[in-house]
Amino acid sequence: MGKMPMLRRTWAEGPCYGWEERNVSSGTSVRAVKPGTKVLIADALNERGAAIIQAGGLAADTRPGLTEDQLCEIIGEYDGLIVRSATKVTGRIIAAGKKLQVIGRAGVGVDNIDVGAATEAGIIVQNTPLGNITSAAEHAVALLFATARNVARADREMKAGKWNKKGLTGVELTGKTLGVIGLGKVGGIVVKVGQALDMTVLVYDPYVTDKKAEELGVRKCDLDTLLRESDFVSIHTPLTPETKNLIGKEKLKLMKKSARLVNAARGGIVSEEALYDALNEGLIAGAGVDVFEKEPLTADARLRTLDNAVLTPHLGASTTEAQERVAEDIARQFVEFFRDGVIRNAVNLPVSPDSKLAPYAKLAEMLGSMAAQMARDPVSRLKVGTYGKLAAGDTRELNLCALKGLLSRSSGHVVTLVNAPGMAEARGIELAEHKSDQVRTYANLIVVTAETAAASGEKKECVVAGTCFDGQAARIVKIGDFDIDLKPAPLILLMFYPDRPGMVGKIGTILGEAEINIANMAVGRREKRGQAAVALTLDDPAPPDVLERLRKAVGVDDLFAIQLS
Repeated sequence: MGKMPMLRRTWAEGPCYGWEERNVSSGTSVRAVKPGTKVLIADALNERGAAIIQAGGLAADTRPGLTEDQLCEIIGEYDGLIVRSATKVTGRIIAAGKKLQVIGRAGVGVDNIDVGAATEAGIIVQNTPLGNITSAAEHAVALLFATARNVARADREMKAGKWNKKGLTGVELTGKTLGVIGLGKVGGIVVKVGQALDMTVLVYDPYVTDKKAEELGVRKCDLDTLLRESDFVSIHTPLTPETKNLIGKEKLKLMKKSARLVNAARGGIVSEEALYDALNEGLIAGAGVDVFEKEPLTADARLRTLDNAVLTPHLGASTTEAQERVAEDIARQFVEFFRDGVIRNAVNLPVSPDSKLAPYAKLAEMLGSMAAQMARDPVSRLKVGTYGKLAAGDTRELNLCALKGLLSRSSGHVVTLVNAPGMAEARGIELAEHKSDQVRTYANLIVVTAETAAASGEKKECVVAGTCFDGQAARIVKIGDFDIDLKPAPLILLMFYPDRPGMVGKIGTILGEAEINIANMAVGRREKRGQAAVALTLDDPAPPDVLERLRKAVGVDDLFAIQLS
């Protein structure tokens, strides 16, 4: 038996930190975890994940089911915390975790983690975004088949001693039209299954380009067309302000009476009250629902009473394989973090620009968000121009901030400067940069241009530009072709309208009657009595009926109710 090598362990600082075991004889070294590094696993984790953590040199304690008070008492001992969906990682727990460096979610959603508190405390929050994809897609497909063939009802009746064969006649999926709402990774798998069944596949996703849809062999259309023409509709979009109650009473009325609807994405995308009424009144034939606005679903929920509704308790990720994958993924991420200093799938990791650039970084993100909200068609290319003294430095952070602002309007996941490029690539969005030290009027200028392409092939550009006075005070100075001077605010009402006397007065009167206060106003125009743009910052959001009154009274060409965080 050979002689055991002599190891000397030292702490290695630098971009890839960790403990380094050096073989004194050979001079070779192997990185290792710092002794005494402890991880708390606060929810049940597949044993394969726990094994990877231990093999990686981390001391792990598995203690599921602890209360917030109990967690606060012990979390100060740990360097890392792993949870699934049961444990709520509150601000209190984070504040008590004086040694915490990283919180890991074995799964996609981080709704149960106070990400803001973690970020403020300098704690990295990681998730495992890929482990559940296949399982979530397969569950949606299972619900499609279950609703088509009355599987759940047949099972109930058989166990009750019935043989109601004629009353359980179903329909085939093959040859029918499948509508997929949301063409992300999960939606993409469902599309492939539909194509394998010789289904005609329609897709609604305002953030997917025509090129991407063409590559996948699907027909892109608007939501109303998809609902009218589809025999089966499967939802795979994140829950965002834009998708909240996306499918309500009026949308359900558009569907065929023979159609089936499946939601295995997020509760709140489909109005549960409207869905109950549609199923109860026979407006649609059936529905399969795995996610609900409030979970667990209450025992007296009306959906439970319907024979034509197949309900499952949020089982999208509940497969042996998915549990193994997310456990293994988070375990490997923790080992890499503590051993090598590698950070993967961080949902809150900022790329901090130079302190002098910080106001411009915030401005770039706002401009990206405005462009996203003004674009009528999917964005295929985002061009970020930096002009003046800014152009002399490294402006990559500004480009990423603009991209983050663009993507944050349409993503149900946290968008950071780390994951934004990958998300853009998945959607077929190109990020382009233009720099020049030549600029008129302003010392520094950021111009964000969102290029879109309509289904007709017509290409358009949405342009917004801004600067920071004295390097600090942000101003929006250009919208489209109009020069303007607007101090950004959380609520902006932007209108393009014919420049006629009395128009501004009409706008003020309508908003005043709705008890909506105008905080600031900026007007831009190219010529007298031509086209004009007015941007108003409001104290309160204008509801849809007020926006409609403005459209009719002012004769606006375009109106945008913009929200900036």
